[in-house]
Amino acid sequence: MKNSIEVKDIEMVFQDKKVLDHINLCIEEGEIFGLLGPSGAGKTTLIKILTGQLKQTQGVAQILGESILKFTSRIYAQMGMVLDQTGLYERLSCYDNLELFTSIYGISKNKIKESLKRVGLEEAVRQPVYKLSRGMRQRLVLARAIMHEPKILFLDEPTSALDPATSLYIHELILEEKEKGTTIFLTTHNMEEAAKLCDHIVLLNEGHIVEYGVPQEICKRYDHQRQIQILLSNGETCILKNQPESGEQIKHYFEKQQISAIHSMEPTLETVFIELTGRRLV
Repeated sequence: MKNSIEVKDIEMVFQDKKVLDHINLCIEEGEIFGLLGPSGAGKTTLIKILTGQLKQTQGVAQILGESILKFTSRIYAQMGMVLDQTGLYERLSCYDNLELFTSIYGISKNKIKESLKRVGLEEAVRQPVYKLSRGMRQRLVLARAIMHEPKILFLDEPTSALDPATSLYIHELILEEKEKGTTIFLTTHNMEEAAKLCDHIVLLNEGHIVEYGVPQEICKRYDHQRQIQILLSNGETCILKNQPESGEQIKHYFEKQQISAIHSMEPTLETVFIELTGRRLV
């Protein structure tokens, strides 16, 4: 599997403040990669560098084998973006907003209704943007980002401040894009979203990478207590060490048919982040 994105020693300095410090990443073709960190960690800065909106202070990076300092229209045509600024035209309809981009991407106008249907906006095709809810706007931006079938999707906090139903809808669309082979670069401070969607994540704090890996493996790596939680049929909760010595007690509960639920207690990504940095992912 080849890499879609390669980042080597990227640094970014704003007015003597180092916002990104020696960032190194390799993101494989077709994976969902999550950049996870609190507000101000440097997530948006990195995504703007990778999409050609900012020039890094130091370091090199490649997108689809081409340097980010030498982007061509060919590379931009293979990228889709959902960033913090939507860039929607308020008085134009959903259809007209997407129609503007068909000429930019050089694609058929037949893609417009197809894309709107994919994001559940087929009934709002002639509705002006200023009448759309926040969730509908975000789905329209996503429709625009996937309309030309990009090889890489950059998603900067795509579900921020959205209701759970809309967030779930967007998650399903992201997973559909992954199934098509699209590489997805996702920034978020939502650890549940990252654990659910991402193949690999980076935990970013104050411009530094503090951990990297598969979300579940990271959680297991910091499972110092190794405990099992058992919910008994009488409503009580019993916590046991995850070790052979607890076997007899668990066997006893099973024999008495007293167990309603049982699960291990690995830490979440948030508790790992707190352990590493002393701060929360907000």
